[in-house]
Amino acid sequence: MRNAPPIASGILGKTCARLRRSGGQAFDRWPGPPAAHGGNRTGRVFTGDRSGDWLYAALFRAGFANQPTSTHVGDGLKLKGAYVTACVHCAPPANKPTTQERDNCLGYLVEELPLLKKVQVIVCLGAFAWKGTERTLRRLEPEAPARGTLAATPSNPDALANALGSKRRFCKFGHGATTTFGPYTLLGCYHPSQQNTSTGRLTEKMLDEVFAGAKRLLR
Repeated sequence: MRNAPPIASGILGKTCARLRRSGGQAFDRWPGPPAAHGGNRTGRVFTGDRSGDWLYAALFRAGFANQPTSTHVGDGLKLKGAYVTACVHCAPPANKPTTQERDNCLGYLVEELPLLKKVQVIVCLGAFAWKGTERTLRRLEPEAPARGTLAATPSNPDALANALGSKRRFCKFGHGATTTFGPYTLLGCYHPSQQNTSTGRLTEKMLDEVFAGAKRLLR
């Protein structure tokens, strides 16, 4: 459980992460959030909105959280072996970050990830987080090999059996996509946005399967 994955997402609430530099000095990080009704209002990432309801309920069912709800800071929520972070730390217009804004914020994730010494699996919620995580890992380990498989879909049922030919290439994002890069395994998952969950593009079963897969990969 202690080696559970951080959750890389395109949305980050205002959260204070107590981290420790390699020299032992602790410091706080307070990123600014784009989530007006979630993290921006409540002060904690994925808290107080429908996306958070889905995410933390799934983490609870998978054994990564002590309760299925996240409503406000101080509500007793504790993650067990998981870490929720983001590749975008700004508040963009219309809550739609550009790729430039994403890349401007990658320095935060580049600093955070090496401090999380036991990370083995990273669940990326959405294509934006998938690409941001890829760019982060390439900054951290520019020579590391990458190898991935695409998720099987009705139009491409054999995708999981077809590894990409280039060892330096990430596979394209998809729900269920998998890529290994250096010591990390990335799992793709549709973002639990209200649009995705209300239309059935992402179901509780699909979300549970991703976190069950992450759990199986932990050593």
